[in-house]
Amino acid sequence: MKAISYTFLCLLLLSAPSFAQTVESRVVESGGSGKYSAIMLKDASLPTHTIFRPNNIDKFTGRKSLPLIVWGNGACFDSPWEHVNFLNEIASQGYVVIATGFIPKETGEQVKERSTSAKLRAAIDWAVAQNTNKSSNYFKKIDTKNIAVAGMSCGGLQALEVADDPRIKTLVVANSGIFIDAVRGNAMPMMPQLIKDDLKKIHTPTLYLLGGPSDIAYKNGMDDVEKINHVPVFVGNLDVGHGGTYAQPFGGDFAKVATEWFNWQLKGDKKAKKFFTGNPPGISSMQGWTFAKKNMR
Repeated sequence: MKAISYTFLCLLLLSAPSFAQTVESRVVESGGSGKYSAIMLKDASLPTHTIFRPNNIDKFTGRKSLPLIVWGNGACFDSPWEHVNFLNEIASQGYVVIATGFIPKETGEQVKERSTSAKLRAAIDWAVAQNTNKSSNYFKKIDTKNIAVAGMSCGGLQALEVADDPRIKTLVVANSGIFIDAVRGNAMPMMPQLIKDDLKKIHTPTLYLLGGPSDIAYKNGMDDVEKINHVPVFVGNLDVGHGGTYAQPFGGDFAKVATEWFNWQLKGDKKAKKFFTGNPPGISSMQGWTFAKKNMR
């Protein structure tokens, strides 16, 4: 029997009657620090991804529906085990976050197989389908007009690879950037093969989160920012290296900055806007952070 391609499998899942159902779940850090206690789960209708969302989504409907964030993992791993604190924390602020790959194991060796950026698009496809399906737990609960694509390291390149998707409203590239040296960009299996001209595909406001000069992606990311002149772009740097603060309690400072960005871009929060556009921007009050911005209003 021939192997079923991932794309064909996605089509089967999306065309079949959809009954979203939690088959595995786990509470991370007591649900996060936000107003909406979050849960990490695997859904029977999307077993190839991990969902983070408020545990109780009954009241999120219509104009109060939850914006969507899709996430590509570091090293393009097919599981978000490196980022559970970070992603769970963002979900607790009132978002549906869908990470590529299988729900992390509680113990033992984590998944090291790699995924492709096709899973980012598949996550959006699933959310759009669920939102219009009267049989789904997510019916009219996902704000499909406010979608972000984000990712860390190799996952950041995956996010850049799908940046041309017209459904995307904003882009977040964390500890990542298109390689200045194209040869080095071939080093990791399944890493997206992008060139600087691919930055022209970006059509949304974009946030870069970098780990300062000690981050191996620092030069690539800063070079991206220098070359992006056609959309608003903001870069925040905290000198913590390539690993960021994702594993810190509640995702650390990276979660705080990312949440402010999503609150502005996906919820229209005016206070969050000042975090990036104020004079000085609010991020300047956070210890250790430096920043640069272009075309920000």
